[in-house]
Amino acid sequence: MKKVVFLVALVLGFSFGFGQDVKLKKEPLTKKGQMLIFWGWNRAAFSNSDIHFKGDGYDFILHKVVAHDRPSDFSYYNYFKLDRVTIPQTNQRFAYFIKDNLAIVAGVDHMKYVMDQDQTVKFSGKISDPAYATMIQNGQVNLADEKFLLFEHTDGLNYISFGLEKYKNIYNKKNFDIVWSYGGGLGPMFPKSNVQLFGNERSDRFHVAGFGLDGRTSLNFVFWKHVVARVEAKGGYINMFDIKTTVNNKPDKAEQDFVFGQVTFGIGYTFNTKK
Repeated sequence: MKKVVFLVALVLGFSFGFGQDVKLKKEPLTKKGQMLIFWGWNRAAFSNSDIHFKGDGYDFILHKVVAHDRPSDFSYYNYFKLDRVTIPQTNQRFAYFIKDNLAIVAGVDHMKYVMDQDQTVKFSGKISDPAYATMIQNGQVNLADEKFLLFEHTDGLNYISFGLEKYKNIYNKKNFDIVWSYGGGLGPMFPKSNVQLFGNERSDRFHVAGFGLDGRTSLNFVFWKHVVARVEAKGGYINMFDIKTTVNNKPDKAEQDFVFGQVTFGIGYTFNTKK
């Protein structure tokens, strides 16, 4: 979490500094009618969260649960092989400029959220099954025993966002520009949650589980007016009130909310749709 927060602060600091000190050039690089397409990869961090489980024979909360992302090991096989490019933590973005330097944006942030197994957390609530009720000791439960719970959004924690971004040229040469952007978005959470509770068959399906919102800023290094290398920092809030915990249509579910930080880097291409 500390590393991601540091990187977010670093990008924010650079962005703020450029925005304060550099005058805009008169002719905007990001003109009305242009489109930007982007593909990138991310590292993410999440705040601790309370997770509320409800179902037949149980209603309990696990307090301040710790979780981390799960980046894939960097290799050609994991990141660039065509049938595996969606497996790492990825970002896709489409921006259309409705006026000079202002774009409407749609994107998908494919993060991965993995509950740490090696932790003991506070427990409140009830479990009717004595086999699992006896695992609660002094108001706490040790999650190292995977028979109690496996909990992940690893295929993944998918945030589908729609928003606005403002762009400002802060450096311009013949075939090289630096463009600063900032904005925000909101949209549904569409995770594929891998949950195994009390040794039951694992729930593993895509579903709309809640919503997210975010603020973001980026530095875009533009080569030959079209090729874009982007570094972006993002922070936001996620609320998932309908996480499926069973493989059928039982009312069993979990709820959680948390804040997240994310650093994204990748490449894009911009072109004029009017031509």
